[in-house]
Amino acid sequence: MTSENQDPWNEGTPVPLYVITGDPDSVAKTFNLVTLIATRSEPDPAMQPEHAAILSLCSYPLSVAEVSAYLSLPFSVVTVLLSKLVEEERVEAIAPVPVAAYPERGLLEAVIHGLRKL
Repeated sequence: MTSENQDPWNEGTPVPLYVITGDPDSVAKTFNLVTLIATRSEPDPAMQPEHAAILSLCSYPLSVAEVSAYLSLPFSVVTVLLSKLVEEERVEAIAPVPVAAYPERGLLEAVIHGLRKL
C-alpha cells in the first residue's frame, strides 16, 4: 500500500506533550496524587491554555489526580505544568494530611470498657 492510498490519521491533532510543558527536559517538583492545588491568582488571557485551565479549575482546592483527569493529561505533564505555576506563585500546593497514628490498644480497651458501662 502506498502512502497516497492511506487515509490521514484524524484524531483531532495530537500535540507532543513537550509542546504543552514547554520543554522536553522540564523537571517537575514532586507531587503526590492527593496533593491539593489551590489557585492564588486569576488566569491571564496571554497565558498558556493549560495553565489558565488549571487556575480556573482550582478556585476550590483539587487534588493533582483530579486536575489530571479534568484536563485529560497524563500525571507527569500536569506535574510539570503545576511546578511552573507554583514557581510563579499562581497556585499553592497543599501537602496531604498524614494518616493519623493508631491509638494504643490499652486506650481503645478503656474506651470500649467505658462505653459498656453506659
